[in-house]
Amino acid sequence: MNIHYFQHVPFEGLACMEDWVRRPSNKVTATRFYEDERMPFVELFDTLIVMGGPMSVHDEKKYPWLVQEKQLIKKAIERGKKVIGICLGAQLIAEVLGATVSKNTYREIGWMPVTKTTAAKTVGLFSDLPDTMNVFHWHGETFNMPEGATHLLSSEACVNQAFLYGDNVLALQFHMEMTHDAIKLISEYCQDELIEGPYIHKEDTFYNDDNTVKANQWMYQLLNKFTQS
Repeated sequence: MNIHYFQHVPFEGLACMEDWVRRPSNKVTATRFYEDERMPFVELFDTLIVMGGPMSVHDEKKYPWLVQEKQLIKKAIERGKKVIGICLGAQLIAEVLGATVSKNTYREIGWMPVTKTTAAKTVGLFSDLPDTMNVFHWHGETFNMPEGATHLLSSEACVNQAFLYGDNVLALQFHMEMTHDAIKLISEYCQDELIEGPYIHKEDTFYNDDNTVKANQWMYQLLNKFTQS
């Protein structure tokens, strides 16, 4: 595959996906907006991965490159490229597809379960995954379901956690890619967000090897199945 990924900040990279992406058979390119805003021609990649970041999809004045990023995501979707969005990436995809992105009632930070919707149980992409999965969250905004999307997962604090659009667009509000080191980085850079809240866990609960190993395995399963369909 020819894979391109968008990275918005240095502390939210591919994490466990790095090994999967950089397999010898793949050609990998990246746009790291904190270093260089140049973007590829859409014809040059088969798969686009849009990572997370602390900014909002609405921060176009502060981050003008968001405008061009959204345009490229839209073009990639329209041309049938495989597009995967994580956290901010999922919100960008949702907005591009016409949905509203807004503040969630509660900020979610830490390991919390997401549960399959009834529709998700009929989706082949999710057939090998448990009905409930403990995954890592770090977000304060959410999205409405784009028209025509299949709602896949929910949590207690956030109804819309994932969706599939057609067979080529997958949006995940949470982080299954996070490793121990990746969690340590985001915790360091976003320490000011670790305030009191019903769905904000203590930092010392973040470093759970069992949770991380399982979540990474689920991430690999999704990536393999999604890109091969």
